[in-house]
Amino acid sequence: MNDNRKLKIAMLGHKTIPARDSSRGGIEVVVEELSIRMAAQGHDVVCYNRTGCDNGGLSEYKGVKLKSVFTIPKKGLAAMTSSVFAAFHTAFGKYDVVHFHAEGSCAMLWLPKFLGKKCVATIHGLDWQREKWGKGIGSKYIRFGEKTAVKYADEIIVLSRGVQAYFWKTYHRKTVFIPNGVNRPEIRKAKEITEKFGLEKDSYILFLGRIVPEKGLRYLVEAYKGLNTDKKLVIAGGSSDTGEFAKELKKMAGDNVIFTGFVSGRLHEELYSNAYVYVLPSDLEGMPLSLLEAMSYGNCCLVSSINECTEVVEDKAVVFKQGSVPDLVEKLQKLCDDDVVVKRYKNGAADFICEKYNWDYVAAQTEKLYKANP
Repeated sequence: MNDNRKLKIAMLGHKTIPARDSSRGGIEVVVEELSIRMAAQGHDVVCYNRTGCDNGGLSEYKGVKLKSVFTIPKKGLAAMTSSVFAAFHTAFGKYDVVHFHAEGSCAMLWLPKFLGKKCVATIHGLDWQREKWGKGIGSKYIRFGEKTAVKYADEIIVLSRGVQAYFWKTYHRKTVFIPNGVNRPEIRKAKEITEKFGLEKDSYILFLGRIVPEKGLRYLVEAYKGLNTDKKLVIAGGSSDTGEFAKELKKMAGDNVIFTGFVSGRLHEELYSNAYVYVLPSDLEGMPLSLLEAMSYGNCCLVSSINECTEVVEDKAVVFKQGSVPDLVEKLQKLCDDDVVVKRYKNGAADFICEKYNWDYVAAQTEKLYKANP
C-alpha cells in the first residue's frame, strides 16, 4: 500500500543551510541533501539555522523554509543554545516529525516528544569522544543527549555499523543503519589552484576536511616529513572551535605544507579533481563525507584502519594502521613511487562509491522511517 501522506518536518542540530563559509561540515551536507529531497517530494520542511552563520540571508532554499534561532556564538554554547531554542519552537509548532541531528541537540528531544511529535535522531558520530570537549561539561552534555535519544527517540539513525554495535552493546537499543550519500561531481582542470597555490594535476597529496585533532593530522604532517617525494602536502579546510590546534599544526608543519584555509566552490572542486592521493588519517569518524567526496572525484585514497573508514572503502583504497606514523610513511612512500598502482585505484573509485552511496536512496529510507508506525 502506497503512503502518499505529506508531512510537516522540522530539522535541527546543524549550523546553517546553505552554508557558505566554514560552517559547512558533514552535518550541514546531510541536512541540506535530505531536506531538499523531502521538499521535492511535497513535504513541508523547515530547517532551524543558527544565527550568526552565513547562508546569504535566505528565508527559503530549494523549497525548504529556513528559520533562525537564538544562538550564543561561543565554543560549547552555540550548539547547545541553538538546539534548545529550536527544540522549543518545534515542540509548540505544528510538525508531524522533528528530526534531530547530532547527539548534543538530542538533549532536548524529550520536549517535542512529550508534546506528541514523532522524533527521529541521526547520530553522526560519538561526539563526546572528540578531543575539543575533553572531559568537561561539553562532553557530559553530549552524553546526556545520547542517553535522551536512546530513551525518547522514536527512531535512531546511525551512519556506521560500528556505531550501531555501540548502541546495542551499551544500551540494548535498536537503531537503523542509513549511511550518507554522495553526488557524482564534475571533474575540474587545475586553474584556480595553480593561480593561488602553484598546484598542478597530480603534484600534491591532499587532506580536505575540518582541521580538528581527531582527523589525525598530526600523523599526516609527521609522516610527510619522512617522505622522499617532490609531491606537496595540501591541508585544506577550516577549524571548528579548534583555532589553537590549527596554530599548533602549522608550527609543526613549517613552510613545507600548504594550508589553504576553508575552501568552497571551484577551488574545492579543483583540489579534489587534481590530487595525486587523498589521505584521511582519522582516529574518530561518524561517516566521513569527505572520503565519499574524494572517491567520487576518482581519487586514490589512503585511510586509517578505523571501521568507519574501512567500511566505506572496502578494497578500493589503501589502509594504514591507525595512529602509526611509520606505517603511514611506508604506505604513502609506496604510492608516491608507483603511479601505476595509484591509477588503478583511481580508475575504480568513482563508479564504486557513487553506486554504493546514493542520496536519493538515503532520502527514501529516511522518509520510510518518518511514516512508519511507532
